[in-house]
Amino acid sequence: MLNTKPNWPILAVMVGISLTACKILPTKSGGGDNAPAFNPDKMVEEIWAAKVVPYLQQKAGPFPEVHSLATTDAAAAGAKYGNPNKQANSPWTFAVRLEGKIVAANTQSRAATIDVDVDGDGKADARVQIGPAVRGTALRDSLDFIQFNDFTNQIDFAQFGKAFNSYADKTVLSKLPRETLEGHSAKVLGAYTLGSGQDLPLVTPAEAEIGPKP
Repeated sequence: MLNTKPNWPILAVMVGISLTACKILPTKSGGGDNAPAFNPDKMVEEIWAAKVVPYLQQKAGPFPEVHSLATTDAAAAGAKYGNPNKQANSPWTFAVRLEGKIVAANTQSRAATIDVDVDGDGKADARVQIGPAVRGTALRDSLDFIQFNDFTNQIDFAQFGKAFNSYADKTVLSKLPRETLEGHSAKVLGAYTLGSGQDLPLVTPAEAEIGPKP
């Protein structure tokens, strides 16, 4: 016969963990009460023009300056261009302005990208996502007013990160040209997460322009 008597010490520990790890948002992921359902797309739309873009415009530094500091002193770069309220075990994510010449483009994939030379040496310095599929959560993670503890759980937090990518694609990336991009100029305001490998820094735009060939 099963023992249905509550194990109070274990239950107390579980409640304690729950209270310290999570915080209830005004909006919930669902349920039958009167609280509105969690809607990450709507939440991003409501803050994009009012908070997200102005924050990035104020926080971002020139890509060469940011990346040079990030690769030598990530903490110093984070203090100046990153989100100081990031989770302790998360890598730094930096807000950047990037301007240069497109030296390569991959528009055959849904996760399309352009490689941009920002210092004029003919070599790519950064890879910029142009969608429609956008990887990572750099835009969300660059914002110091977005905190994991403001969400009920990891799933909601992840969905919120994806909503930034979807909104950027809908309002910015989907309007960019796709043909014969090499040689054209590119201008981007966005964010990227510092990686540990040799891959080009992967920048996710909040604003992007592709101009004529110089």
